[in-house]
Order: sequence, then C-alpha cells, then structure tokens
Amino acid sequence: MHAIRNPLAAAAAALALAACGPQPQPEAPAPTPTETPAPSSTTAQRTPRELDPLFAQAAAEFNVPESLLKAISYTQTHWQMVEGSEEFPGMAPAYGLLALRGDALAEAASLSGESVDAVRTDARAHLRAGAALLSAYATELKLDRSDLGAWAPVAARLSGISDSEALATYIHRGLYATLRQGAVAINEDGSSAATLEPVDVQAQFEAPPVKAQAAGPNYAAAVWRPSPNYNARPSGYSPSMIVIHTCEGEYSGCWGWLVNSASQVSAHYVVNESGSEVSQLVREADRAWHVGATYDCSLNGNTSCGLNGVSVNHFAVGIEHGGFASQSSFPAGQIDTSAKLSCDIARDNSIPKDSYHIVAHGRLQPASRTDPGPNWPWSSYISKINSYCGTTSSTIVVDSNNANNDTAKGYINVSANWVDGTSAGYYGSGYWYASTQAISDTADFYFYMPAAGTKTIDAWWVAGTNRSAAAPFLIVAGSTTVATVKVSQQINGSQWNTLGTWSFPAGWNKVMLSRWTGEASSVVIADAIRIR
Repeated sequence: MHAIRNPLAAAAAALALAACGPQPQPEAPAPTPTETPAPSSTTAQRTPRELDPLFAQAAAEFNVPESLLKAISYTQTHWQMVEGSEEFPGMAPAYGLLALRGDALAEAASLSGESVDAVRTDARAHLRAGAALLSAYATELKLDRSDLGAWAPVAARLSGISDSEALATYIHRGLYATLRQGAVAINEDGSSAATLEPVDVQAQFEAPPVKAQAAGPNYAAAVWRPSPNYNARPSGYSPSMIVIHTCEGEYSGCWGWLVNSASQVSAHYVVNESGSEVSQLVREADRAWHVGATYDCSLNGNTSCGLNGVSVNHFAVGIEHGGFASQSSFPAGQIDTSAKLSCDIARDNSIPKDSYHIVAHGRLQPASRTDPGPNWPWSSYISKINSYCGTTSSTIVVDSNNANNDTAKGYINVSANWVDGTSAGYYGSGYWYASTQAISDTADFYFYMPAAGTKTIDAWWVAGTNRSAAAPFLIVAGSTTVATVKVSQQINGSQWNTLGTWSFPAGWNKVMLSRWTGEASSVVIADAIRIR
C-alpha cells in the first residue's frame, strides 16, 4: 500500500520532495507508531520466493508428478500462499498454495506428519501434505503413476468440487489446460519463483457435457448456469447497489457450489480468474443470496440510509470473482471483464457508478467477511466502469494505495515510518497511520490540475478513540501553503468530510497530513482525499 515500499526508495523520494519546496516542520527521530486495533495484513505472500525446489522435493518424496502438483497450485491459487477466509456457509476456508480445506487439510497433515497449523501457513509443509494426500488417493485407485493423464481422478477428488459439470470443467478447461499451456511466476527482482513447462497431455476423465451454452438473460457475454438459490425481490425493492465478492476459491468450484441447492447461497454473476468467462446464475430482477447482513449506512459513507435494517440482498446485485481476499493482486483481465459487467448492470438499473453504490462485501458485512480484500484496485476499477459506460468526471480521488490511483492524476507519498492499517471502514484498500510527533513526516496526497480552478477538498479516515482530535491537513496550492485545517479523527469516520474550498494553479498541488499536533499517544490516519 505504500506509495514506495522500499525504505531506500522512500528515503530518495523524501529528498526529492524536500527539493520541491520548504517542509513545514523540522526533522526529528522516527517515532514508534501505535494504533488500536491494528489487524495483521492479509496480503498473500509468495514465500519463500523460490518455489520450484519445494515442488520438486514434495513430488519426489511422495512419488507424485511435479508438474501435476504445480498445475494444481497454479489453477487454484496462482502459486500464492492464501490465508483462509469464509465466503460461503458450509464451505471450509482454503489455505496455502493448493487451497486445501477442512477434512482434506487435516488428512493431508496427518499423512505427512506435519501439524495442521504448519500446513496452513508454511509452504514446505503445505506442499508435503498435499503431495502425501495425492499419493494416498493414487494408491487407492491403483493408477499408473507414470501416466500424467491418469492422475485426473485424483486431482478431481482433491478439488472437493461436487457438481459434476463444474468438476469436469475444472479438470479439462482448468487443470489440464494449465498443464498443456504451462505457466511461470516471476519475482519483483526478475528472478523465477516457479516454472511449469507445457506438456502434451489429456485428462482421463469424463469431459464436460457437449451442449449449446445459453447466454445470460441480462448479460449476453455470460454463460447462463441458473441457480435454484434465489427468490423474488420484495415489492418496492429493485437493484440499487452492486456488491463485489471473491469466491475464496477457483472459478469452477465457485459456480458449481452456487448452483447446488444444498449450498443455499448464490450470486448473480461469477467472473473467472483470467476474465475469459462470466457465468450468470440469477436474473438481476431476482434476489440472489450473497450477503448475510442487513444494511447499515454508517459502514458506507452514510449513503442510502433509508435502507438501514433491510437485507442487502433485497436491493443488491452480487458479482463473485474467482480468487481470494488474501491474494496480493488481481489479474488485469479479470478486473477489465468485471468492470464491463458492472457497467452493464449499473446502466441497466440506473445505479450510480461510484464507490458508494459499487461496494465490497467486506464493507457491508465487516464482522465476518473481508472480500474482495485490501488489494482490489477500487479506484481504477470504478474509473474503468465509468470509461466503459462513456461517463467522465472531473472528480479526483487519491487513495492511500497507489495501486488504486491513476498516478497521472494523483498519488500519495509517505515515508517508511507510516504503517499499514486495516481497521474496518477504510476507503479503497486500507490506509496509513502514524503516531503524533513533533516532527516533519507528512503523508502527501498529490493531485494534478490540467488548468487553474477552484476545488473542494474532502478527506476520508477511519475513526477511533486513539485518533488525533486535531489532525492538521495542510492545503498546498503549487508550492504555497494556503490553509491548515484541523479535524478530529475520533469522529465522522468512514465518510467524506469536507475540509474547504480553495483556488489551485495548473499543475501539481497537494494536501499534506501532518503528524505534528501537540498531542501525546495519538495517531493520525491517512486514508483518502477527494478533489471535486
């Protein structure tokens, strides 16, 4: 989430900023930030960075094809150590590189001699356990271990997918397609994390049924796979909000579970990981079962408060996405396809295309859900939706995560002293916080004005009792500080708060959040700035 995560790069950036103009306060030693609560980051980690040796060791130890182990991991998690999170009641959370769940994870741990906790969190232990379980299944089936195609029933059993069509789709169009195409994962420094060489192989498994695939009744680009899990929207309610979810699993298993009458859950749409396929499961006019909470407008910027206490499912359209809330990024193709779908839904149902009406499941149900997670690229996603719908806006939102920003229009810079915060109610993807100190160490929200003009500035923060009661926002027009606005971040959280209206010159301007408040034992929150 840092604008610049590397401390050396951050130091260089700080020097560069100092050269751009006078800093408002003198330097002092770095503080020790504190904030309560401060949940640990849920960002997925590709650890260790070199996965190839771990795959090779586990495969050799348990006599399992290394390529099969790699392909299962790529298809399930794109080689990420996912952290378990529940999305659907009755489906245990998935963990690790192979997305092992529930009883299968426990059995794998027992077979390998690893602890359940290690299998959930340690890549080496996880792959050993997964390979041990695959080997045990292969022994039961007495298959020819040298025949890669013969392993398909074993991989099918490991997936836990119960719907026969979804299972056949997973095996043929997911797992074995991955084996035939190959894959590679590169670390940030350009080194190889994992490599799967393509191989010419066919799965020895029943193929998906050959039938004409009907288009979705509301979205022609979707495949119509109707779910029995829906009912009519109550009288007086129509779609007025789009809720973004992640499946906490891969695509085929996701829609396969949502069309199972026993699951008692559904969504209107599911988008696959690459963005190459969308399934529609419920008509938009009907009520899908995707949010287990009633609406509370205080969680959503005090938007649509007339719906307080109403089941979100009464008025929402739900979009699931293959993937996990804990994953470190989302494929560009998936985001693009989802944005086109959201544009279509919003246009057909006259839903405003903004972050109050296209919202995260985790925002509306924070007590038990986190999806789509801190790394969903909200700003660029909303921007894409507006672009596809042919609408433009002069409003600029600068989020605390530069992955969400169009950096040609706005971006944030913070030093390495600012810390990730993820308490519920943030804008976009988390926020930065830092303790109040008599030092110059500001969070700088930059925004670009193509022409001089007058703009209103709003700020978003997550409120809490340990926040500053007088957090100073410095408004800088060009290189001139034109105002300092002090706000209490103990109140009015999770909504836009207007700081004021000022004139700005063409070019780069900024809003700086200072840590210098004169308070002890407090923190300031740098979450998002809106220029309108």
